[in-house]
Amino acid sequence: MEAVGPDAPTLSGDWTSRDLAAHLVLRERRPDAAAGILLRPLEGYTRVVQDHLAGQDWARLVAKVRSGPLLMPDRIDKVVNTAEFFVHHEDVRRAQERWQPRELTAADERSLWRLLCARGGALFRKATGGVVLQLPDGTEHQARPGEPAVTLVGPASELLLYAYGRTAHAQVRIDGDPEAVAAFTRTSLSV
Repeated sequence: MEAVGPDAPTLSGDWTSRDLAAHLVLRERRPDAAAGILLRPLEGYTRVVQDHLAGQDWARLVAKVRSGPLLMPDRIDKVVNTAEFFVHHEDVRRAQERWQPRELTAADERSLWRLLCARGGALFRKATGGVVLQLPDGTEHQARPGEPAVTLVGPASELLLYAYGRTAHAQVRIDGDPEAVAAFTRTSLSV
């Protein structure tokens, strides 16, 4: 966010990096307003609070993102926020011209794989058939049972981006029956 500035585009709809930073701060520091992220009746209040946060000094807002949650223990933070922060980091990076995928450490890829295995059913709940996730080394996980099934192949980081609806920017190969692949690719997976 610091590198691209507050007005840079992101992959999060029409949000700029400033909007995305405000969203992250709201999630971490304003539980009263964060409920509106998931509950439609409260989304108006959430929008007002997020807009207020977005109006803060840019350096101060980024510092709040960097410092993390105030009330959440580290071990819970890692479970709750690893995917969220990874995806939003890539939302900023991949919306810029000439972005290149970055190479994560093996430990980071393992961590994202564990998240995918734990949350795959929820992430792919809208799929029309079965979904199998496959790492480049052949390791597989059935994220969603069903037929016909498709297989998504790629590093855990790219599979997670795909699962979070960044399908146009995730470097994933989809294998399976052509009709099943076509039906699957028409499914909106945005989280």
